[in-house]
Amino acid sequence: MLNTLDDCAALIGLDWADQKHDLCLKAKGADKPEYSRLKHCPRAIDEWARALQQRFGGAPVAVCLEQRKGPVIHALLKYEFLVLIPVNPQTLARFRRAFKTSRAKDDPTDAALMVELLERHADKLCAWQADTPGVRQLQLLVQMRRTAIADRVRITNRLTAALKSYYPQPLSWFKDHDTVLFADFLLRWPQLDKAQRARSNILEKFFRDHNARYAKIIESRIEQIADSVALTEDPALISSYRLQVQHLARQLKLTLETITEYDQAIAECFNPLPDASLFASLPGAGPQLAPRLLAAFGSDRAHWPQVQSFLQYTGIAPVTERSGKKSWVHWRFSCPTFVRQTFVEWAAQTITRSFWAKAYYEQQRAKGKPHQVAVRALAFKWIRILHRCWLDNKPYDEAQYLMALQRKGSPLVAGLGQAHDA
Repeated sequence: MLNTLDDCAALIGLDWADQKHDLCLKAKGADKPEYSRLKHCPRAIDEWARALQQRFGGAPVAVCLEQRKGPVIHALLKYEFLVLIPVNPQTLARFRRAFKTSRAKDDPTDAALMVELLERHADKLCAWQADTPGVRQLQLLVQMRRTAIADRVRITNRLTAALKSYYPQPLSWFKDHDTVLFADFLLRWPQLDKAQRARSNILEKFFRDHNARYAKIIESRIEQIADSVALTEDPALISSYRLQVQHLARQLKLTLETITEYDQAIAECFNPLPDASLFASLPGAGPQLAPRLLAAFGSDRAHWPQVQSFLQYTGIAPVTERSGKKSWVHWRFSCPTFVRQTFVEWAAQTITRSFWAKAYYEQQRAKGKPHQVAVRALAFKWIRILHRCWLDNKPYDEAQYLMALQRKGSPLVAGLGQAHDA
């Protein structure tokens, strides 16, 4: 929390936009704020920041804005005297509506409201602290890789739909439709008659060049190609969809190559980090989820001293609402979706790799909980364990945790003694 603004020479509210930013500045001891507008370009931002530094002699200046990432944050990070304080856009919107029920909105007014938030509620706001360059790079890389994975799914779905319209056979010839083998086959033989005119030895060489080593599978594919019957012979459909399929196949191939490059870059960034071994040793983490878990926690132990605040940040902790005699629980809507998804995916992987995690999941299912609810509950327990490991900088030890559960008489390990005796 930002407990005091006494050391700040000025408070600034910055309402950002694509081309310009509206500013409200209130210097320490001043009665009236100053309003200005800043053009969004590197030179203008640099000149404005340096003028502030000269005006206030390098003393800290608090800047309140409605984002935690983006070009404005990137531009202001290099100025050490600026204390960046991001606020949730919903927080500002509701603060505005509390006094303007008409919902009238103006950018300079929003900038002034941010200054008022700083003056009145500094104890509820957190200054933005940049993590180490290595961790920040990892955070960007894992998010970009996830976007590339989403692109792969989108392209594969479009490719499948196009093939079903004129050339559905490759969908059954190949088990996986998001591979370089599948993309290259469609680029070389984008319609059935072309594939059927290819000689068997050419097809066999193609498959072997793409690391298809099982002779029976290759022989079966060649036989299916020869025996297939065209879905349609309409030249309008075939010529049109052929172009679309080749276009999508090229996109798929490029996306797959990009994902491989992301994997290499993530490994090179993740492995040298001090906490890499802690997260790499987790059950079910693997080369994809371990870097994502580290990126979620970061490296600053002082940032998350309490596990409850971290659980709320990830969106795993449920929200309880009460009104009169009614009380209900729902999941948290305002949270970083990618971070929540990371912990849910990892928890699901641990079910088959951790004795107590499997027992807990089955316990939740026996209570009638749906799969996703049970996995989220498991993620809640895992975060509490991992947070302690992270604070103490000690790798997770399954045997040690099982012994702790036994000492507490947990039902999760009730059958562990019998299993060992057997």
